[in-house]
Amino acid sequence: MKPSGLLLSFLLFLFFSAEAEAQTIQAANRSTTGYVTDTGTILNRSRSTLGYISNNGTVMNSSRSTIGYITDNGTILNRSRSTIGYLTSSGAILNSSRSTLCYITDNGTVLNRSRSTVGYAQGVKKEWVAVLLFFFEDAGFFDAD
Repeated sequence: MKPSGLLLSFLLFLFFSAEAEAQTIQAANRSTTGYVTDTGTILNRSRSTLGYISNNGTVMNSSRSTIGYITDNGTILNRSRSTIGYLTSSGAILNSSRSTLCYITDNGTVLNRSRSTVGYAQGVKKEWVAVLLFFFEDAGFFDAD
């Protein structure tokens, strides 16, 4: 089951620039899906900006309009502050019904519900990977097992 809408379409991109270091988001075959800079800019594989994640957990689109939030306790909220998902302390990303969508390991490997590797986000904060659901629905991380 894939998450729906722009809000739960947020899963992975990066940008290499002189101003900021960036981490590459990769599919299971190691092809680049996108990037996340250390300042929270989310980029697609062509390095076009998709959105931003601020240190306070606000998620913005490329126009810097707020599209959601992630709280300190891992709750993922839409723009209206309704819960659309959760990031657990063990690295599971859950939908609003608390069904598991995927897992993020401590080393940045992204696993589907069956725990098969579906991608990589080494060096990216788990909270930021969870928020990437807003941007990368088609990255394959949430495909049915």
